[in-house]
Amino acid sequence: MRKLVFFVGGAGAGKTTLAKMLARKRGAAVLDMDTLLRPAAVSIMTVAGLDPNDRDSAEYKRLCRDLGYRITMDAALENVEIGNDAYVIGPFSKETEEPDWIGQELASIGASLEDVSVKVVMVYLQDEQHYYNRIKQRGSELDLYKLQHWSEFSRSLARRELKWKLQGDSVLYFDNSKPLDEQAFASLERFVYSDSMD
Repeated sequence: MRKLVFFVGGAGAGKTTLAKMLARKRGAAVLDMDTLLRPAAVSIMTVAGLDPNDRDSAEYKRLCRDLGYRITMDAALENVEIGNDAYVIGPFSKETEEPDWIGQELASIGASLEDVSVKVVMVYLQDEQHYYNRIKQRGSELDLYKLQHWSEFSRSLARRELKWKLQGDSVLYFDNSKPLDEQAFASLERFVYSDSMD
């Protein structure tokens, strides 16, 4: 069965690293919202006279956020529609709060949870300090706003409960605080491919 796998969590949790490692082994398409939206976000923010590297302010969210999710999901659904496994990466903070969201997205390509295996990896770190250290260490210009407005931004890092109508074994809360070892990677792979492991 074709798979649509979401790697969801706060900035610095390691969503992209985990998704790329598994995709490299399994040959899945990787759709990272940061990558897909970046050229459009830079243009939109520049035209608006705002910081083109800002990804966190209220202005950015008003101008770019929903566009980013639409671009990312359109690309993911196109892959799923033709039978490819797709890994989607992003915070999905608003979408995970809407119980019917995933069903509506699948319905847009004539699919449902009956014929697409939807899995969600909720990636998190143990505490706020872990997030701060990871974000600072990666040294991305896209993180400057986060670090400069940490007290405000850090509120977005709280662990969330997924509200989509999925079976319990379709959601994995993955503590990524420690370096990833073979055992942890194997558990991630088993979760995603439990219905098709050799």
